[in-house]
Amino acid sequence: MLRAKFLAAPLLALTTVIAAPAFAQADEAAPTSTVAEAATTNPDLATLGKALTAAGVTETLNGAGPFTVFAPTDAAFAAVPQAMSDYLMDPANKDTLTQVLTYHVVPGKVTADDLYKKIKAGGGTAKLTTVEGQEISFSEVQGNIKVDGTQGSSGYVTTQDLAQANGIVHVMNGVLIPNLTPPSAEPAADATADAAAQAAEAAATN
Repeated sequence: MLRAKFLAAPLLALTTVIAAPAFAQADEAAPTSTVAEAATTNPDLATLGKALTAAGVTETLNGAGPFTVFAPTDAAFAAVPQAMSDYLMDPANKDTLTQVLTYHVVPGKVTADDLYKKIKAGGGTAKLTTVEGQEISFSEVQGNIKVDGTQGSSGYVTTQDLAQANGIVHVMNGVLIPNLTPPSAEPAADATADAAAQAAEAAATN
């Protein structure tokens, strides 16, 4: 159960405008690592790797999957207000950190080409349900994929289609924030277990 006071105000600072980047295309190679290993070994994703370990999500993302991870860079995490960052990394707030991290994970394997097609089919917007349970939305801005969460959080995919043995990683320059469960609410079912179950179901139907 969350014991620390929820810091609502700093979340509003995440509404800062993030410029659309020129994305990089990942080199094609036979995948040898998991999506979790990609996050924990990539020097640009060190903060994400640390957060995944702190939340206990790494083991799940080392599983069969498949998973699609929208991975914020260190620079993206550095732009999060310090008070919010400290709150998320406090061990007392592990459940909240898990909510945030699993909000960046979608069951199944979703390539950038899949996203562009979904955006076109949706008339300019596509939505996917994350393993956290809430939706994130996608749009195309000057050829780039923009990802929007709640509370004004957003980012652009800067490196797409990093193929892994159990899914795909898309690197992005923003941190997405879901509508968080307040501390006074009853604890939700373990998000990590939900992630595994949803991913397994997605894999079985694909």
